[in-house]
Amino acid sequence: MSSRSSTSDAWPASADDTFGSPNASRQTTPEDGVVVHHSKTYGGFEAITWPDHVKITKNRTPKYDRAEDIPHLFEDHVNNMTWYTRMMPEMRKVYEARILENTAEDEPDAPPIEIQNDVDEEATPPWEFFYSNKMWHGEGVPPPDTKSLVRCNCKGACSPKSKTCACLKRQREACQDPNMEFAYDKTGKLKIPGYPIFECNDFCGCGDECRNRVVQHGRKVSVALRKTVSKGWGVFATKKILAGSFIGIYSGELITDVVAQKRGIKYNKFGRTYLFDIDFHHLRDGNDPDWTNQFTVDAYHAGNFTRFLNHSCDSNSRLFACYVNEGNIQKPLLVVFSLRDIEPDEEICFNYNGDYPDDDDDPENERDKEQPHIEGTRDIIYERCMCGARNCTGIVFLASR
Repeated sequence: MSSRSSTSDAWPASADDTFGSPNASRQTTPEDGVVVHHSKTYGGFEAITWPDHVKITKNRTPKYDRAEDIPHLFEDHVNNMTWYTRMMPEMRKVYEARILENTAEDEPDAPPIEIQNDVDEEATPPWEFFYSNKMWHGEGVPPPDTKSLVRCNCKGACSPKSKTCACLKRQREACQDPNMEFAYDKTGKLKIPGYPIFECNDFCGCGDECRNRVVQHGRKVSVALRKTVSKGWGVFATKKILAGSFIGIYSGELITDVVAQKRGIKYNKFGRTYLFDIDFHHLRDGNDPDWTNQFTVDAYHAGNFTRFLNHSCDSNSRLFACYVNEGNIQKPLLVVFSLRDIEPDEEICFNYNGDYPDDDDDPENERDKEQPHIEGTRDIIYERCMCGARNCTGIVFLASR
């Protein structure tokens, strides 16, 4: 049964395993203190309706992935192989199979990702991380907040003209537009770039066909990991990607800013970092000049193909904040959407500097402008940009820690 089925349906006891004990629905739990009295029975078993399920599970700590549990044995095994073995062309199939294995649960319908290299003998990208679309919570990062999740009571698919849909109201408040519809059009394309996205969640009454469910359904576009001549591995479209299409989640470890500061110093020493601060403008407290972000995503030890997105001064994609099953406003998902049509064999890139033509007045783009990196200095902050765009600035931002 769908997790968003009608409220008249009974919820099987075994289905509650995801949230705790199979019999938790029949008793008061230590975490929630919620008692549900059932008036219906089926074959002698108490019926749990959708409202019952929501009341019980929203008050529990959900299961979530912890950074300390990131698997690494397989990757360690590959890295212990000889250089000759790792460079064998057959290893590409192993890498592709590893991607399918690790994402079969959360995006079973996603087109397979191919590994392509016509530049040199390197068979695959480095086996230095666990391929995953999930967010792995690091030490000090609170679990997902389901208690404060806003949910709608819509049935079927939410209407973009609704006056009562709680999720639509949340989106309108974020965009400060009382007349707007959802963040997506009827084909699932993003139509309000520059604002946070609030999707319907697992506790909403609407079904999977709801227009306000895009990121949670996973990647639908076809991409390949391809070696480039001057920028290492990159992500390329293998079929045309229309403007506003969801490309992927920038996944990895979710760590505190304190931990990110320490890792940033280490990463800067060898000139490579996958840290992305969650510092969107809507998170700032009244433009407080002393405000700092609480969390950072680190895709070094765990991540997916988005960690290979290269920089371009004329980027065709961008990262946005998206909320699905997280009520903590400081912990959005980082999601990548296309800004324009991306043609087959075109590289997918975003702007590391955060500079976009339409955002000249956006406070999010007011970064401290430091000097380009000079060989021999302690930390690498910038390097020469190789994007080749007409408006190339000549330098690319790497880190500011």
